[in-house]
Amino acid sequence: MAASNVAAPLSSQRPLAIEARGLVKDFDGTRAVDGVDISVPEGAIYGILGPNGAGKTTTLRMLLGIIDPDAGVRRVFGHDRPHEIGRLIGYLPEERGLYPAMKSVEAIAFMGALRGLPLAEGRKRGLELLERHDLGYAAERQIRQLSKGMAQTVQLLGTLVHRPRLVVLDEPFSGLDAINQGKLEGLIRTLADDGVTVIFSTHVIHHAERLCEGVAIIAGGKVPYAGSVEAARDRIPAQVRLETRMREGAWTHALPEDARREGDFFYFSLPETGVEPLLKTLIEGEAGILSLSIERAGLHDAFVAIAGEAAARQLEADQAGGGA
Repeated sequence: MAASNVAAPLSSQRPLAIEARGLVKDFDGTRAVDGVDISVPEGAIYGILGPNGAGKTTTLRMLLGIIDPDAGVRRVFGHDRPHEIGRLIGYLPEERGLYPAMKSVEAIAFMGALRGLPLAEGRKRGLELLERHDLGYAAERQIRQLSKGMAQTVQLLGTLVHRPRLVVLDEPFSGLDAINQGKLEGLIRTLADDGVTVIFSTHVIHHAERLCEGVAIIAGGKVPYAGSVEAARDRIPAQVRLETRMREGAWTHALPEDARREGDFFYFSLPETGVEPLLKTLIEGEAGILSLSIERAGLHDAFVAIAGEAAARQLEADQAGGGA
């Protein structure tokens, strides 16, 4: 069963880069987004996590002012008309698009010019960015001469060339091989280290889990959870794996009610009182502790608990199919 709407604020007193309350959007009588609430502190890396068709792209476009919500409010750096502060924002849409005949450095400069950056400065910065990302040799190559991964990198650099305070990436990892995915993760971390707010959508859980301070889980146009990744994981008790030399004894009565034996191990949820009182009982009962480990729930388990099994299965299908 999907969880009810839950908000777990990020543990930060920073000003908000993005604040949205009750966003609603209908298309041809179909509700694509239904009451989305999101708060993203400045300098955070924040993920919009959900399966294809869940409403991720529509939510991002409303946040940016590309489309207006039918209900609700959104503010970017305190402005309720985000398109008027476009110079502060870098946006990489899901639909990649560069002019095939344009040279790489010119494409970057052109994208910067759309955000108010003079072309000459855009060319200078574009060349610096290409060299910094080991693509200086491709500065004069046409987009059509680049590999898919290189072209995506050029478009990403064009998103950053005007040095925005907020970077919004719609499915940025889609179509990238493992090496380029790793480079993109590094770039996102560098941006956040420089104080830039990064928000990206994804249907791949491990990107959100590795990168994000906060996450909004979206399914069917609704956000049943928005808050810190840590709080999402903490919704599921940590699991204990215990191996003992003795298989029976009075000490077994001290194990939690959900304890189960599988082979040589007991598995159970970490008691609310912690593991120390149980350890004392096991030692006094001469259980003979051979090993004990505590494993926290992952974001995948949290997603299942929050969004429901149907949404989790769709997410897994999207990942297996490589969809955006």
